[in-house]
Amino acid sequence: MTTTAFTADDNLAKRNVAVLVAAQSLLGAQMPMIFIVGGLAGQSLATNPCLATLPISLIVLGSMLAATPISAIMQRWGRRAGFLVGATAGACGGLVGAYGLYLGSFPVFLLGSLLTGIYMSAHGFYRFAAADTASDEFRPKAISYVMAGGLAAAVIGPQIVKLTSTAYVIPFLGTYMAVIGINVVGSVLFFFLKIPIPPRVTKGSPKGRTRLELLKTPRIAVAIICAMVSYALMNLVMTSTPLAVVGCGFSANDAADVVTGHVLAMYVPSFFTGHLIARFGVEKIVAVGLAILAAAGVVALQGVELGNFFVALILLGIGWNFGFIGATTMLASSHEVTERGRMQGLNDLLVFGGVTLASLASGGLMNCSGGSPVEGWTAVNLAMIPLLTLAGGALLWLVLRPAEAETA
Repeated sequence: MTTTAFTADDNLAKRNVAVLVAAQSLLGAQMPMIFIVGGLAGQSLATNPCLATLPISLIVLGSMLAATPISAIMQRWGRRAGFLVGATAGACGGLVGAYGLYLGSFPVFLLGSLLTGIYMSAHGFYRFAAADTASDEFRPKAISYVMAGGLAAAVIGPQIVKLTSTAYVIPFLGTYMAVIGINVVGSVLFFFLKIPIPPRVTKGSPKGRTRLELLKTPRIAVAIICAMVSYALMNLVMTSTPLAVVGCGFSANDAADVVTGHVLAMYVPSFFTGHLIARFGVEKIVAVGLAILAAAGVVALQGVELGNFFVALILLGIGWNFGFIGATTMLASSHEVTERGRMQGLNDLLVFGGVTLASLASGGLMNCSGGSPVEGWTAVNLAMIPLLTLAGGALLWLVLRPAEAETA
């Protein structure tokens, strides 16, 4: 069984995809901006270098905590309401973060990061919104196209960092001021969305499966595991990358360029990922994504030249794209409209819970697991092994299990 679309008219779906692509391009630019400067700003404010990536971790923690409430808001009042809440929180996060930098206060800066996490949570629902009005055939392409909007964000975000990071005497203050403007301007886009609010569950109408029943569905469980591992590994390595690049003797601009290459690699494949899924099947594409993530770790362990950073982070982005879009497509076709709010909220709660742990581990592994940046970077990449083993094993189990009808 698949999720029933609100309408079979893909003209409406294409209109919504266009709006979501624009939102991904503009509002999404704040994410690479914050991931580039968050760890560096945290390192300048924190008294303990092991806490340098804590701002990034709190963004992900905020996203995890907001996932269920944002999903509930969208289920009750529609996607537009949830996305506007996210943009408002993003602007507030930028404002508080800027104020924390102005005061030189690490706790205030962390509060801004936590608020930014609410935006990140709403941002994560763009991909699900793309599927809401799409037909079964167009759904994987719709998800893929919206993710491709991150291509523009990958270019815009780091360039804004270069223009703003030293615009004021206080480093990175200008970057956080720019984040405020991005959210204010970008929020206007959501008024052009046209996605019906899901029908209210009335007495006597089907309520769908409980959260526990959904998690017991093999296809859903594997989709969540693969999405969690793909995103967690990407975050684990990317969070440490600016610290590793700068720690190995390169400049902050070099770190921004590496992150640019990484984020481009995250989204460029989206132009054809949906087509690959439609042609070869979602399980094969997820498997390829996991293999590419493993290759990224191998390249990173070969050395700390700038070329190694570029190639490893590009492979990391491609692997994330295949793994995460594939897992999202798998999940989107495994639940009903009446289950959408609880399923998508639960999915993002679990996925970003894993990403939070990875982000917290990233700073500790990078700064506190050895005596040098090289040793820390090695520890970060070796930490990929158990998670890749988990996801690969789960996917193999799903593919090899006896064919049988699933309640989905």
